[in-house]
Amino acid sequence: MDVHFGNHLDHTPHDTTPGLRSEMLEVTREAFCAGNYKLAVEIYSSQLADPRHLDRGLCLLNADALSGAGRIAEALDFYCTAAKLDRLRVNELGTLVDCIAHTLRIKERIDSKGVSEDEPSLDLFSCQLCKCLFYKPVTLECGHTFCQRCLENNSIKDCYLCRYKLSKTWGAEKPIDFRVNVVLNGLLHKWFCAESEARRCWLEGERMHNERDFINALEKYNKAVEIAPFVSKLLGRRAELHIAMNNFRQAVDDGDTMCQLTPHYPKAHYVKALALSKAGQKEEALKEYLYCVALRPDWIAAKQEAQTLLSEMFSSVFKMDSFQSLMVPHHAGPSTRLKSPSFLLGCLHSTPGRQSQPPNSCKDVLSNPGAETTSPCEKSKTLASVQAVLPGASSLKRKLLDQPQGTTPHNKQLRKDDASSCQKPAACCAGRRVPPQLLDKSDLECSLCMRLFYEPVTTPCGHTFCLKCLERCLDHNPHCPLCKENIAQYLTNRGYHRTLLIEKVLQRYLSEELSERRKVHQEEITELSNLTKEVPIFICTMAFPTITCPLHIFEPCYRLMIRRSMETGTKQFGMCIADNEKGFADYGCMLELKEVKFYPDGGLVVSTVGLSRFKVVSHGHRDGYNTAQIEHLEDQTVEGEGLVALLKLHDSVYSQASAWFSSLKDSMKNQIVSHFGQLPGKDPDMQGSPSGPAWCWWLLAVLPLEQRAQLTILAMTTLRDRLSAIRRVLILVTRKRQPPG
Repeated sequence: MDVHFGNHLDHTPHDTTPGLRSEMLEVTREAFCAGNYKLAVEIYSSQLADPRHLDRGLCLLNADALSGAGRIAEALDFYCTAAKLDRLRVNELGTLVDCIAHTLRIKERIDSKGVSEDEPSLDLFSCQLCKCLFYKPVTLECGHTFCQRCLENNSIKDCYLCRYKLSKTWGAEKPIDFRVNVVLNGLLHKWFCAESEARRCWLEGERMHNERDFINALEKYNKAVEIAPFVSKLLGRRAELHIAMNNFRQAVDDGDTMCQLTPHYPKAHYVKALALSKAGQKEEALKEYLYCVALRPDWIAAKQEAQTLLSEMFSSVFKMDSFQSLMVPHHAGPSTRLKSPSFLLGCLHSTPGRQSQPPNSCKDVLSNPGAETTSPCEKSKTLASVQAVLPGASSLKRKLLDQPQGTTPHNKQLRKDDASSCQKPAACCAGRRVPPQLLDKSDLECSLCMRLFYEPVTTPCGHTFCLKCLERCLDHNPHCPLCKENIAQYLTNRGYHRTLLIEKVLQRYLSEELSERRKVHQEEITELSNLTKEVPIFICTMAFPTITCPLHIFEPCYRLMIRRSMETGTKQFGMCIADNEKGFADYGCMLELKEVKFYPDGGLVVSTVGLSRFKVVSHGHRDGYNTAQIEHLEDQTVEGEGLVALLKLHDSVYSQASAWFSSLKDSMKNQIVSHFGQLPGKDPDMQGSPSGPAWCWWLLAVLPLEQRAQLTILAMTTLRDRLSAIRRVLILVTRKRQPPG
């Protein structure tokens, strides 16, 4: 049995039980804690065999053990005996409440852990904070959406769902300005017009309720309920207002409706229980509180209320002047010594929240404690009342005792008439559904590309665009494309997180259109990934294989080019120098992105390294930057005698280069090393790379040559020609550094 018994140790005999040895008491406690309630019952019952010498502490311990064993009807007798000896205190009834709640869980087939307080389950269009339809939805930087009022009232500093830290925090000079998501707000008003209007009236009523303007608040609540009678939380708020206004009957009615709409929503039963308690209907209130504990076993407040009501009821039913009439001859067994209170038996066999109790119920006994004990007619009336709750039961106690321990028969009466009594839309039962006739693809199109949103992102000002569209706009101007509000801070933080709610709406309601949109995007990415037919060209400076090339990029066209090279996964682009006639030179070097750093102004610094040389076959343009169709260049390999001569030339030029570098001033050498690194060593295989030895390119990058001369050497496809050209340059620069005569 999944029940927590936290009160049995409080029911010790307080060292007033001479018949029970301390070691026996310890054994019994261990048996109880281990769940061996049968053994605990046997030991306790043996000590209570003589009804003339009853110990209150032992009665309570035995009652707890019987409850744990599922013998609740017998347990009630011993609780009654303890109540006769002294008033039952609230903390002494915890085990009884747990056991009754456990029985209800079995009966209603509720999971052993109960149900979540979030019942009814949330759908796509419910705010995770207020659990209701979004009203004035706000999308945070992280992409999650909440009601504007929920964010403001809860002083949100980070996202409730993902704990993303917002860029501005409460307590600063200027608090976070939560702006409504324009697209989502329009869709919600269009798709759920009635409920949105009801939500508006509801929140106006909330404000008046908080200001204690009860009359006007009730008017707003009534209007909201008239528009949307299926919203359980709305009925709950109106019930709370009725309680504040002492309109207990109306509060009970709202609680009843809540329980019909959401039978397994703990808060619904709690509201009804509170209303019933205020209305003086203690028995019905107790049932609802017990059902709350069945639904949420960890709900301490509901459990305390149930224990308090039980304590009061035991005290009122078993007053000293009426208690003797409940006693039967002493030769009877312990389970028949007392008549169990009818209100508790009713709790076990009625389903709270489904239907109000008839006027002639067990509460009559509670309002007149002596009635049950003085009149056989009253006893018959009480039994008839209980039989009305459980039809066909000739004897409640026999019904309980005949079933296996720890189980209770499931109530197969589903009360379909109650479930359908309230005209509620499908939104209440299976989540809100967008009416097909109101679905319009154009409502979910980007205002920049005029296509269906793809990776939608929402700016701090509340406007939504495709991620790629927004990035291209921000390359040119740090202002919202629609309202022109400055969103430089958003640009600085790179808070490009997709708006998850819009993505889910697209996936659910426009899945075919979204698949087509995704297909078009993938085709574009594939086209951009082809680094032979269309290579993006950065027109700037000379670049060489294996040599690092840091770049500061601020032009919008090159920002776009760098992003695309990262999005496609190639992380490559071509580098060429400018040409007055063709736009850029016919030869260049492919660069690979290693690191990208973004700056508040939208600019970026990229770290690249040269990969390979290429020849331009044709020139082109795309979205503001240059492109080219290229052919990669490779050095011709040499063998035989030519290889021997090439190796001799290679070693000679390398020695010449080392001597030149060593002759430089320390300041110049340090500057070169900090930018390009040390002179690379000789490669074991000088023809191992298609571009030749790395030291040649390092030397070409640091030698004081014009770019056109460097370009000529870059275009050479034989290592011999390149080494010969470098040797001539070294001779020239060495002569210039030598003093005349």
